[in-house]
Amino acid sequence: MYAIAVHGGAGAVPRATLAPERERTYRAGLEAALDGGYAVLERGGTSLDAVATAVRLLEDHPSFNAGHGAALTRDGAAELDAAIMDGRQMRAGAVASVRHVKNPIELARRVMEKSRHVLLVGAGAEEFALEEHFTLVPNSYFRTAERLEQLESEQRGERGSDLVPPAPQGTVGAVARDARGDLAAATSTGGMTNKRPGRVGDSPIIGAGTYAKNGVCAVSATGHGEYFIRAVAAHHVCAAVEYRGLTLEAAVHELLHDILRTLGGDGGLIAIDHHGRIVMDFSTEGMFRGARDAAGRREIAIY
Repeated sequence: MYAIAVHGGAGAVPRATLAPERERTYRAGLEAALDGGYAVLERGGTSLDAVATAVRLLEDHPSFNAGHGAALTRDGAAELDAAIMDGRQMRAGAVASVRHVKNPIELARRVMEKSRHVLLVGAGAEEFALEEHFTLVPNSYFRTAERLEQLESEQRGERGSDLVPPAPQGTVGAVARDARGDLAAATSTGGMTNKRPGRVGDSPIIGAGTYAKNGVCAVSATGHGEYFIRAVAAHHVCAAVEYRGLTLEAAVHELLHDILRTLGGDGGLIAIDHHGRIVMDFSTEGMFRGARDAAGRREIAIY
């Protein structure tokens, strides 16, 4: 069975502060990404194409923390991270700290397919982008008035202020199984608001925020990246399924509610197993998420 799940970040987004029109905007963005990725699967496309399509659509949506609308560093710049992994051959590509690539997920895929490396960062990643004829954009493309307001609020010590509209602070991502049984995962992020320039989270780290292996599962994470890196979160979930015989649901629950909680971290995961079963779980107040499969499931949720 072919299926796809997407997420648009996890974190503290209190119901009382999420105005109905903003909720509709988030849901519309999730629906567009979910349906865009599912359309790829429906016409016989690959899971790799499906997750890349879904994540690209989320990168283009200004409400989510990736691409246009990414969180800003303490210097007011956008530094973007992304990764993609093909479960069929366990190939992977990632980029980190890029400042001028409109869709980092597309460059991550190009790293996987056209280079002998897995992870390229900063100026080296953007030089590769130029060699591959990507059109670079000014860093100002990524900045939105809302993200600038959030940065200024946090720098004034007003984190969580009612003056700043709530928005997902994590990442965006997708996992999919296609009709051939191949799995794939993709994740993209702007990172943490007010982060130190050069900080890299879990999203582009294969095995931490992104992982896929045919016959087992595919995972994309969102949350406080330092904890997901320390727990090697995405790989831990798949290893628990493959080597310990846990169900995907049990493996995700263990990672989020036992391991990360013990470390002091929180967040969320979307995952899909080799049968196309989807798990979406989180230890935060909410996670922007959606799932769709060939059996007729179609779900969009925040809380």
